[in-house]
Amino acid sequence: MSDITKKYTNGEVTIVWKPATCIHSTICWKRATGLPEVFNPMVRPWIKPEGASTERIIEQVQKCPSGALTFYLNNEEKTIREVVAAEAKVEVMPNGPLLVYGNVMVKHTNGTAENKSKVTAFCRCGQSGNKPYCDGSHIHAGFKDE
Repeated sequence: MSDITKKYTNGEVTIVWKPATCIHSTICWKRATGLPEVFNPMVRPWIKPEGASTERIIEQVQKCPSGALTFYLNNEEKTIREVVAAEAKVEVMPNGPLLVYGNVMVKHTNGTAENKSKVTAFCRCGQSGNKPYCDGSHIHAGFKDE
């Protein structure tokens, strides 16, 4: 998947979505954990920031486990990122990716490097079109822990 970035605004806050980073956790839109008034993958556009208050949108976006959703306040014109302390934690998601919490530098095979913060989801199934990162392909591939 290419490095697409989409932005949606209600005038006060802009939601930034990077589809290539998304692990399709459903936390943003499922009724039990999400904000379906704003995030609804069954319609286009799937993000409608006019559906909730700026405060509620910020609260929901901060729950995104992959960092695919971020935001910035329009009067500040900068993305708000959560910077994590130096300690890192790795969590194996059942039948899913490895989640690495903390600041990490990822060195790619082509020699480039990128810094990641908050949560980074790494592919375990080998099917991602965005390796080494998870893109949710494990769902369609039927990946299961052994």
